[in-house]
Formats: sequence, C-alpha cells, structure tokens
Amino acid sequence: MDTHEQVTAARHSVSGHSPTDSFLGYPRDAGRAGTRNYIGVFIAGNCAATAARLVARHFTSRRLAAYPNVDGVLAFIHELGCGMEKSGEPMDLLRRTVGGTVRNPNLAGSVIMALGCERNNIYGLLEQEKLVAGPLLKTVVLQEVGGTAAAVEQGIAAVQAMLPLANAVPRQPVPVSELVLGLQTIDVDAADHHARQALGAAVDLLVAQGGTAIVSATTRNASALAAKASAPRTADALAQRVHWWHGYSAGRDVRSVRSETARDTDVSYMGGQDLQEVCAYAVPARSRGVVMMDSPGYEAMSVTGQVAAGATLVCLLTSAESALGANGAPTVRLAASHGLFARSPEEMDLDCSEAASGAMPVSEVGRTIYESWLHHASGIATSAENLGLGEGEFVPWPIGVIA
Repeated sequence: MDTHEQVTAARHSVSGHSPTDSFLGYPRDAGRAGTRNYIGVFIAGNCAATAARLVARHFTSRRLAAYPNVDGVLAFIHELGCGMEKSGEPMDLLRRTVGGTVRNPNLAGSVIMALGCERNNIYGLLEQEKLVAGPLLKTVVLQEVGGTAAAVEQGIAAVQAMLPLANAVPRQPVPVSELVLGLQTIDVDAADHHARQALGAAVDLLVAQGGTAIVSATTRNASALAAKASAPRTADALAQRVHWWHGYSAGRDVRSVRSETARDTDVSYMGGQDLQEVCAYAVPARSRGVVMMDSPGYEAMSVTGQVAAGATLVCLLTSAESALGANGAPTVRLAASHGLFARSPEEMDLDCSEAASGAMPVSEVGRTIYESWLHHASGIATSAENLGLGEGEFVPWPIGVIA
C-alpha cells in the first residue's frame, strides 16, 4: 500500500462522518502524536550554527533511504545565545523555546550543539528545561571535543545512532484529538472574509474531535480575541498580556496592540469557539479547544513559539504571497483569494475562494480544509515542504528587540 492509499485508509472515517476521525501519525508518550518523525540538530548559541548545519545537511535523502519512517534531519539555527544576560526573561524565553521544540511530538530525537562558552550554557539549558541526555538526546560541545571538525563528526555519529530507533516507529492511525494546530492569518483582506469563515468551520470540526488550535500574534489580534474570552480567568489573562504589550512598546517606534479595524475584529477564523486558555510565548496549553499563545505579530517568530508550545501542524491563511514554512511542523498554506492561488499555485496547498464565489458553501470549504489537515498530517508533503522552507523560520523571540 503506497502513501496515498494509507492516507485514504486513515481518513476513511472522515468521509464516513464517523464520531472519531484519525490520521496517520507517530505515537509518543503521554498520549501525544507527531505528524512527522524528525531528528533535530539544535544549538545553544549561534557559535555552533555552522557545525549543526553541517551535521543536518550530511543526511541527504540518499543517506536516509534505509530509514523510510524518518521524515528528515532538521537544523534548528538561531542568532541568540551569546552576548546576552545569563539570566532573566530573554534567557528564559530562549531556553523554553529550544526545550519546547525538542519536546515537540514531531521530534523523535535531538542533538544539541554548543561552542562551550555561550551565555546560554548548554548544561544550564538542559537543567532548566529538564532535558536528560539518553539514546535520543545527545549533546556535543565544540570546545570539549577538539573543535568544529570533531564536533561535526560526533554530531553525525549521534544522529546515525538515533536513526534505527526513530525508524522503528511507523505511522499508524491516531485520533484527531491528538492533533495540535498552529493558526496563522496574515494579510487577509476584508473582502476575503468568507475564507476566514471557512477556516473557522474547519476549526469547529477539529475541536469537535477534541483537537487543539493555537492562535497568536497578540499585537494584531488582541482586541478581536477579547470578544472570545468569555470566561473571567481567560479575559483577565488576556487583559494582562495586553497591558504588558502597551508597556513593552511605550516610547518605541513600533506597533503596539492595534486599534480595531474591520479586518482585525474578524475572528470568524476561530469558528464558534471561545478561548479556553491564554499562555505565554512557547508555553504549552493545558486545555484543548482554541487557546491563545502570546507572541509578536511577526509570523516566523509567532509560529516558532507555536511549535515550541506543541503545534504539530501549522495552517496559514493569507491573501498575499508568503514564504512562511514552519521548521519542525508541516505548514498547510491556504489562499484566501483565487487571484493569489492563480498567481502562485506552487506556493499554496488549497484555494479557499470558492466560499466567496458561492461555488461551495462555507461549511463544505471548511470540511475540505479540515480534510487537507488530516491529509498532510498523515505524511503528504505540503507546498512549503516541497519548496524546502523552514530552516530560516526558526526564530525564537529576542524579547526587548522585536515588538
């Protein structure tokens, strides 16, 4: 049975409107499941970036051919870790972003590399994030092993030892309740509100199955999300984040929480759901349903936090061309208008304009979106994956710089 046949079998319950839908995923501990089976090569600080990139690039498709259940070896490169305070909010945020991504269900194993003298000390990172070295988590420190060439050699050996272990976990049907979706809406024109509604219909289907959707970009969406924060504790948590943002951006030539506009107040992409929880950046939610993770509006930074918070699939709805493709989670890109899809068909996974034209009811377009999530969660590559996007989109929030 080829991949498409397996996906069809896993999604059969969707077309049959079964009470429990499933996708082909990778079961993990604590009832979680991944949509991909990656090995990640991380860095504590940018000084180890080249070494980590060389380790990841060693594992070409030819070298991975003997491990069909492994979806790739990814480098998670950032520009932080050196020249910063050794303690405090910026360091805490960097560490929990790296630690959260290491723990994402899409990662079967990880190698963390460091130069050795970073402010973000690798052993402090492990201790703070409660990461314990073992068969599927290794560390390589350049200053301890004799430099770049030796570190690359040891990194390659560490990944090679993990490949049989990762490959031993095949895809199998897992319930949609284990799917965690990162939602991104970027430059969606007011005229394309039907596409937002269709996305909302898909979110309703996901939540009905017990799944989770993470919304973010506080500076763009806070005023609109306030209408969805009906529970007092959720409304209070959101108000606290808005208050923080006003203070954070005061006196700076940046956008703070936006005033309401027709586009910003349209929260139909959340469907009929209320916010269940408000979390800090890169912090996993404890609730299912639609949750908010605080983040800047910059989409690469926002989606990096969502993956660190546990998103195993990302969905982007846009009216304009976008190069976004999350690192560590497949990104399903939806064209809100037919014009965008016609201009860039290779950039998009789905044309949602039929909802606006009336060719299909909003609910049917929503079901098509929902089924596309299960399709790509089951292993079918997204347009972003086919284009090789992702490595440049691992961007932990350098708090105090980006607003």
